[in-house]
Amino acid sequence: MDSAQQQEVMALAHELADAARQETLRYFRNGGLETANKLADGFDPVTVADSAAERIMRDLIEAKRPDDGILGEEFGNKDSASGLTWVLDPIDGTRGYISGTPTWGTLIGLHDGAGVILGVIDQPYIGERFVGGFGAASFKGPHGEGALRTSGTKALAEATIFSTFPEVGTEAEGRAFHGLARQCQLTRYGMDCYAYALLAAGQIDLIVEAQLHPYDIQGPIGVIEAAGGIVTSWQGGAADQGGQIIAAATPELHAAAMNALNSDG
Repeated sequence: MDSAQQQEVMALAHELADAARQETLRYFRNGGLETANKLADGFDPVTVADSAAERIMRDLIEAKRPDDGILGEEFGNKDSASGLTWVLDPIDGTRGYISGTPTWGTLIGLHDGAGVILGVIDQPYIGERFVGGFGAASFKGPHGEGALRTSGTKALAEATIFSTFPEVGTEAEGRAFHGLARQCQLTRYGMDCYAYALLAAGQIDLIVEAQLHPYDIQGPIGVIEAAGGIVTSWQGGAADQGGQIIAAATPELHAAAMNALNSDG
């Protein structure tokens, strides 16, 4: 992809985030928000805001880059004729969204068939946007803007680790996570995609999750990798299709976390 094409897709990524921001803010902390449950057993909410934000992003992609593919949480997959696929999560953290917490966000990834080449994490209510791709990572918000760089933390004993849910995934995945977390300095929960933004910004050091979907992780991969971090599966493989995820600030921390997760002890 030449520089003109890079600028084109970067501009569209910002346009998508702007459009989704308008839709999600329209409903956030607004009484009477329409919420449905995706699960027969359990609670996985979806709102009219999720659908509206994804629809407007899809419409923009169709209008501006009709040959590109689209994979979204709410409306499924459109095959790519260009080799590029936009991966959309209109509201990552819908539970937080319906609770009024500003920890949710819109995730946008661009995948070229081999891996993620561009990612966006946008938090509309706070007004912060984190972008990574083509060798650069940056943020912009109400308190300024600048480059993103992950922390230099190398040791688990000095690390702050995050996960969205204390149970993490299955019972076995939970045991593995908590065995790792006990070796870390500080453990926190419940930040959804905002934790990945904090990792890219050097505020925290490690995120471990399980049972993710491609649209949960491709936007964060683009941002974190461009900021100098590492995102893989628990076994060290590609993370772009979701599943078990380790995101770490440094290679040393990543290796230590992976070893702990896969240890029998």
